[in-house]
Amino acid sequence: MATVLLIIHLFVTLALIGVVLLQRSEGGGLGIGSSQGMGSFMGGRGTANLLTRTTGILGTLFFVLSLTLALLGRGTGLRGSILDAPPPPAATAPAPVTPAAPGVPTN
Repeated sequence: MATVLLIIHLFVTLALIGVVLLQRSEGGGLGIGSSQGMGSFMGGRGTANLLTRTTGILGTLFFVLSLTLALLGRGTGLRGSILDAPPPPAATAPAPVTPAAPGVPTN
């Protein structure tokens, strides 16, 4: 379920970025949001209302999905710190075995 919500969250995020970039800034920006290029589809005021409403809806969805994903992932993290764990035991290599010389007693 978290994977599905994460994918939906990704699409909402990309849509929100796109809608915000389409909006006309106070200074005019790049002029992308001007009504001259829109034709007779919608006037400048109608486009601004549509983009504002869409931004609000997508922002609310983003906020709700973020909280939901945070609550779903709340108990899945590991507790503690890596500094709390004892160090791993040092691996000691066995001493090399040397064959005894003939005539020398071994214990």
